[in-house]
Amino acid sequence: MTIVGWETLFFSASFYLYLLAAFLYILDLFNILGGRGGYATVPAYCGLILHSVAIILRSIEAGRAPFSNQFEFANVFAWGIVVAYLVLERSLRFRYRAFGAFIMPLTLLIIGYASLLPRDIRPLMPALQSGWLTVHVGTAILAYSAFTLAFGLAIAYFVRDRAEQKQWAFLLSRIPALPLLDHLSHKAIAFGFFMLSLVIITGAIWAEQAWGRFWGWDPKETWSLATWLIYAAYLHIRFSRNWQGRQAAWLSIIGFACVLFTYIGVNVLLPGLHSYR
Repeated sequence: MTIVGWETLFFSASFYLYLLAAFLYILDLFNILGGRGGYATVPAYCGLILHSVAIILRSIEAGRAPFSNQFEFANVFAWGIVVAYLVLERSLRFRYRAFGAFIMPLTLLIIGYASLLPRDIRPLMPALQSGWLTVHVGTAILAYSAFTLAFGLAIAYFVRDRAEQKQWAFLLSRIPALPLLDHLSHKAIAFGFFMLSLVIITGAIWAEQAWGRFWGWDPKETWSLATWLIYAAYLHIRFSRNWQGRQAAWLSIIGFACVLFTYIGVNVLLPGLHSYR
């Protein structure tokens, strides 16, 4: 079997393991597993290992970092979401594994989107033949993964808030308390905002080298700036007016919607210099 064949095999296997993990995390959320959320964590880790192998194989086959087209970005983006979640799960000492019910389905959406895209490996166009490719796209994946985690935390916040109002004991025991969810979301957004700032800065430097200008109001650049401004507003209002709880959660959701439009919507509806298939 060729390297491409093995890559496809590991990619597909990771998808099904993530699907199994998502299903088990949802069961754990409703306490059907009897508190044995480790049944979900195991396939998540196994899927991440196989997914990592698939990404490494693609890098070997392409002879570069796998960041040059929509499939590759979506593929590594999904990988980054799983890494971000498992780091969070471990940091919470595996006390709230059911939170995976809010994250793994998002991973499935992104990796499912990747599976619909062309997977062929093509030579890099001149504009992408730069060391800035790995730095620029790598920081974008870190930023987007952090924002996805914050979005999942915001959804969990509203579910927990509803569970408290309705006294749904089975959910109250599975989802962290509201202050902790709000705190974790803030930390994720602060990290993502820092990374997104690096995305814009490195992109401007790269653009000057590739096209002779730092900023050109390309659709991707414009919407990246809009996303940056939303999260900047989140952080500013949180510090200046002490916005927390539901207001902060809503702003996190709005910011993530902007992230998705920047990533997918712009490529489909507003093609420009950043539209690489």
